[in-house]
Amino acid sequence: MPTPPLSDELAQQALDAAEHWKSEKAGAAALGIPRGTMQARVRVALSRGMRPKVRKDAPRVYQKQRLGRMHIVIPDVQVRPGVNTDHLEHVGNYIAEKKPDELICIGDFWDFPSIGGYDKGTLKAEGRRFNKDVAAGNAAMDRLMSPITEEMKRSPWSMRKTFTYGNHEERALRLANMMPELEGTITLEDLNLRKWGWETHPFLKVVKIDGIEYVHYFTSGVMGRPASSAAVVLRERQCSATQGHVQHMDVAIHKKTQKMALFCGTCYTHDEDYLGPQGNNQKRGIICKHEVNDGIYDLMVVSLAFLKKAYS
Repeated sequence: MPTPPLSDELAQQALDAAEHWKSEKAGAAALGIPRGTMQARVRVALSRGMRPKVRKDAPRVYQKQRLGRMHIVIPDVQVRPGVNTDHLEHVGNYIAEKKPDELICIGDFWDFPSIGGYDKGTLKAEGRRFNKDVAAGNAAMDRLMSPITEEMKRSPWSMRKTFTYGNHEERALRLANMMPELEGTITLEDLNLRKWGWETHPFLKVVKIDGIEYVHYFTSGVMGRPASSAAVVLRERQCSATQGHVQHMDVAIHKKTQKMALFCGTCYTHDEDYLGPQGNNQKRGIICKHEVNDGIYDLMVVSLAFLKKAYS
């Protein structure tokens, strides 16, 4: 009886396995078929003009047992109407694959230019509305969280989500306090943080997780101004501490205790006019902390450029 022709599905499977595992031998072992069968299927696939549907530089699924706990930190996103948010979908895909124990959004996810004072009264402020600011940030949060939620349905894991309000979210509360007639009109309840299960913390309240302090920014001096450097934070807090707020990234590590203070950069692709021609050159990405134990961890910066290439 003649051998039935090889199906396109099996030929494509062999081609993808050889590409993913970097060799026909490793691909055959992964599929549980003889190496000769694997080679024959790859040859048939190539003769039919097929091409791999995976890339060699595509991220490999991490299946080995993790050493310690993992934190992923999302720096300032500063969403407002009209700015790009494609990268948040890439961030969500990355988080869904890595499955961290802790997800921390450091604040200033919403920008709220409608109630900001920087360029109020100028032509740039024309047409701004609070409800549009809220809607833009809510849509961006949906893009971030949707792939995470879908993966949790397929393969559940335990992950706490911590959101520390930034000074931009605080703008809404400050304005409502200054103008009591706006009570109930301008409120943080409009943000869809509860929808996605975020545990929220007031502006400047420090949250300690696995020995690391998190807050939008740490204060310094009697006037309570933002700390000027990671070294200042490390000296004053005497422990590992992570903040957002400033665009630049800064790291300070205590030479004896290995505690680490971190300014974690930004997580947006747009430029800010107020920073001027030289101020927008910054680290743009997310922070991944491996082997977290009592404030000690291995730091990894994951750039938005990499996330776009590998997780779009």
